[in-house]
Amino acid sequence: MHDYLTRFNWLKDNYESLIKKNNQPIQQLSGLYVRYSNPVLTAAHTPLMWRYDLNPATNPYLLERFGINAVFNAGAIKFNGKYLLMVRVEGTDRKSFFAIAESPNGIDHFRFWDCPVLIPQTNIPDTNIYDMRLVAHEDGWIYGIFCTERRDPSAPEDDQSAAIAQCGIARTKDLRQWERLPDLITPSPQQRNVVLHPEFVNGKYAFYTRPQDSFIEARKGGGIGFGLADNITHAVIHEETIVDKKVYHTIYEAKNGAGPAPIKTKYGWLHLAHGVRNTASGLRYTLYVFMTDLNDLTKVIHKPAGYFIAPDGEERTGDVSNVVFSNGWILDDDGENLLIYYASSDTRMHVAATSLSILLDYVLHHPEDGYSSAASVQTLQQIIDNNFVYLNQTACSVQHTVLAE
Repeated sequence: MHDYLTRFNWLKDNYESLIKKNNQPIQQLSGLYVRYSNPVLTAAHTPLMWRYDLNPATNPYLLERFGINAVFNAGAIKFNGKYLLMVRVEGTDRKSFFAIAESPNGIDHFRFWDCPVLIPQTNIPDTNIYDMRLVAHEDGWIYGIFCTERRDPSAPEDDQSAAIAQCGIARTKDLRQWERLPDLITPSPQQRNVVLHPEFVNGKYAFYTRPQDSFIEARKGGGIGFGLADNITHAVIHEETIVDKKVYHTIYEAKNGAGPAPIKTKYGWLHLAHGVRNTASGLRYTLYVFMTDLNDLTKVIHKPAGYFIAPDGEERTGDVSNVVFSNGWILDDDGENLLIYYASSDTRMHVAATSLSILLDYVLHHPEDGYSSAASVQTLQQIIDNNFVYLNQTACSVQHTVLAE
């Protein structure tokens, strides 16, 4: 019993020390946002009573009975004055489930609610559910839009990795009791990274989709799509329009997908998305920003070149390395301060703090992608020349020589 109490007190003290640790800002050279020194959530943040049988009679060695592998890809919302993350928690058995962690300031001191979230099943049970987007819709409900994964029934017995992904839909008023609705139906064979638009469009529910031909590869279906459904209780999209497509030799050449629900501004709808490119060491996930027209949601009107957030330092290592992914952000009640929640390498959650003013300046004025090396040099030269003019210096001339064929 003495050894049990010693270990219990050690576990409890370490847990409380982790939860109460203050997060320190780290200024970034770009000026676009502030990162923080510590992840906001890790597997170690999950409650002790989830991972351990605390009864010394049935667990005298105080061994971990339910292993947690990772905490990542969280939807986000401010509710009743608290900052809430609805996190993908993955056990060591590889199954994911949802749980809500709460913070008084959105930066640190996140603490999980006592129990995980119970998402009801449909008549076709989910094998795995993950990557929740939380959307407060103008119809008065809070919707949870997530990925539901099931084994492909047409796959041969010797292939136990073939899966079918679809968009699951649930809704709630209090984030504790959830009503499950039928899965979204679209023309695409598979769906991942689906997001519900927060407002009605022509009286219909609008979705940002990611058409896929297979579970992993987007193939010809690549791009962020858009479609309308007449109702939400049996949501069916008959036509998907690609809003933001894959492009050769960009950060989103392999595939891309929507992040959290877009934010409405006077200039347009502000979107955060992830882009995937291939490298010699595997796929690399980064985040980028773009804006669509206020009235035509399929029309991209501003799109800065390159990534907005990329894996940095320890963020580059984890279960799936060289990855950042976001499906949650919170614009605060003042309409200015913005917290972006992102996961690194499918392992842990982080926060980046910025303001709507900074993000709007970025999306409206940052150079767009010219899709070639020559165009990039021209963009850079224009910035240099403008700086020379501002500094009242003579601009350097650039000589261009073209050999006649």
